[in-house]
Amino acid sequence: MEGFKFEEEEFLACCGSSKFAKEMAKASPFSSLDEAVTAARDIWFNKVDVTGWLQAFSAHPQIGHNPSPSSHSTSAQWSKGEQSTAFATATSSSLQELSQWNTKYREKFGFVFLICASGKSTDGILAELKRRYPNRPIVEFEIAAEEQMKITELRLGKLFSTKEKVPSTGNMNPTVAAKKVEEDRVSIIGGHLSASSEISAVKTQTPTRTRPPITTHVLDVSRGSPGAGIEVCLEMWKGHQPRPVFGESAIGGWVFQGSSTTNSDGRSGQLLSIVDAVNPGIYRISFNTGKYCPGGFFPYVSIVFEIRESQKLEHFHVPLLLSPFSFSTYRGS
Repeated sequence: MEGFKFEEEEFLACCGSSKFAKEMAKASPFSSLDEAVTAARDIWFNKVDVTGWLQAFSAHPQIGHNPSPSSHSTSAQWSKGEQSTAFATATSSSLQELSQWNTKYREKFGFVFLICASGKSTDGILAELKRRYPNRPIVEFEIAAEEQMKITELRLGKLFSTKEKVPSTGNMNPTVAAKKVEEDRVSIIGGHLSASSEISAVKTQTPTRTRPPITTHVLDVSRGSPGAGIEVCLEMWKGHQPRPVFGESAIGGWVFQGSSTTNSDGRSGQLLSIVDAVNPGIYRISFNTGKYCPGGFFPYVSIVFEIRESQKLEHFHVPLLLSPFSFSTYRGS
């Protein structure tokens, strides 16, 4: 297969998880940056475990600080570039306040505050840190993982720009050839430096999924660990009425879609087929919490949610945060 071949060490500069780098190197070569980004998202969200996420987080310097001398050289260089706007807009007082909030954040969550800093000012980063600080740890952990993925996608673009193929220049004037190479390089880098918005646009154009459209995981907040071995069932409403009505019997209205058991990371297996567009409608995801925690208050927990026509290309992550006498949920990504 022809394409772009990279080594494990090069992927480690994009994401500090050794598991991620190893899996990306195994999946290489890639025919395009889009193919590499698709593989990266699948590996990061479905194959890298909690330990790998934390390893990647720890590879980043604290926002507002330079990378340590022991950092991966390429990663450190990219990190400086990504924080260049923040440094350019910083004052001594804003850097001091940012450092204080970074310390508070790390004490609460146990890892460095992570944000795709490219193009962001110090004041903007500080405002986002303050906004995210009240989050529950499991919510913030997921947000940090999403920010790491944005950084990884940005750096993959930089990595590809170093090896992007250009037309043969054998018959071209050397000056023209050099200019052509430089134009192509600038075009490639420019196409990826705005990270979040532009990558989102690519995803809209190529909505091919690498995971089912509905996923879940369970966190046992009483133990501070993933809820492993919990049976999960997904159903969809297909009753005579267009939607279940509160207070009325729903016998025969729910249709089984899939089931699984959470793994050691608390994540369920495949509950739906991997399709680009999920069927709009009302879904119910249920957890056999009574079997997992026999002495608890809930024999089972069911969460009902709706996917609208305009959302059928989106991903729906519906986690369960569980303790023997309480539970909560939220829509993640």
